[in-house]
Amino acid sequence: MKKKIIILLLCTLIVTMILGACSAKTPSGGEPIKAVFADAGWDSIRFHNAVATYIGRAAYNIAGEDIPGTTPITYNGMIAGDVDVYMEVWVDNLPKYYGDLETGKFRELGINFDDNKQGFYVPRYVIEGDAERGIEPMAPDLKSVEDLKKYSDVFADPDDKSKGRIYGAISGWEVDTVMRNKYKFYGLDENYNYFDPGSEAASVAVIASSYEKGEPIVSYHWDPTWLTGKLDLVILEDAPYEEELYPLGQTECPSMNITICVSNDFYEKAPEYCEFLSKYRTSSALTAEALSYIQDTNASMAEAANWFLKEHGELINDWLPEDKAELVRSKLNE
Repeated sequence: MKKKIIILLLCTLIVTMILGACSAKTPSGGEPIKAVFADAGWDSIRFHNAVATYIGRAAYNIAGEDIPGTTPITYNGMIAGDVDVYMEVWVDNLPKYYGDLETGKFRELGINFDDNKQGFYVPRYVIEGDAERGIEPMAPDLKSVEDLKKYSDVFADPDDKSKGRIYGAISGWEVDTVMRNKYKFYGLDENYNYFDPGSEAASVAVIASSYEKGEPIVSYHWDPTWLTGKLDLVILEDAPYEEELYPLGQTECPSMNITICVSNDFYEKAPEYCEFLSKYRTSSALTAEALSYIQDTNASMAEAANWFLKEHGELINDWLPEDKAELVRSKLNE
């Protein structure tokens, strides 16, 4: 009888240990919590969505999906509760942001990155040439936005040979108003046309195409993108940033806090996952590195997230408690 009891106890202990080991390697059970991520139309937000979705699935029983839309539509969707997670809020492009935050219309969890840049860019070969590609310098004294006045013939508008063309910011972004003001402040409207590219994809495409052909181009752009990670682009100098003069286009664009936000409903529904999101922090350099990887390998966003977390495993430790970090590492090793 004693032998049977001992065997039964041993079996119970073994089963308990197996169940304990299994529970340590799987996220909490039950129905997955749905998380709708804002896809506001650019690659870096899609990449961060993929990373957060991967971790959510591996460690928090989160079922993530992206919903596409413009910045105003997705932002208002978050306030309405139709969008749960916004991984990249470019706060200065949303005039209502701080007022909405102050009145509690959503939750700001933290800063994704704050070392970004934006302004008018040109390829380095425009200024310095590129001997390997047989490109001579086209605007050797071009250093600042104001210097553009001397080089309208270099950046000729294909539809209006009497003027140059400046590719502006995306219509509907707050910074578009700033860049249009800058264009007028420096008198560039006298010998340049300000061209609206229409979308992020179109803006990126025209810069990439010009660069590949070794042609001159001056365009509004921002960091991080795969272009800034892969191509040798130079941001034109401007007057030092001053808060009052910046909206008038009279100073450089400041680095912006790119925040992570969630809807009020989601904050209540997934507090543990929101705790992870509050610790999620990257940089422009890390993001540009990932976007360059996607461009070079034609990887999907999900594949890039997997690669990124393996490549930068230290971030898993920074973002997650040990038990959740172990779940993510186990998933990566499958």
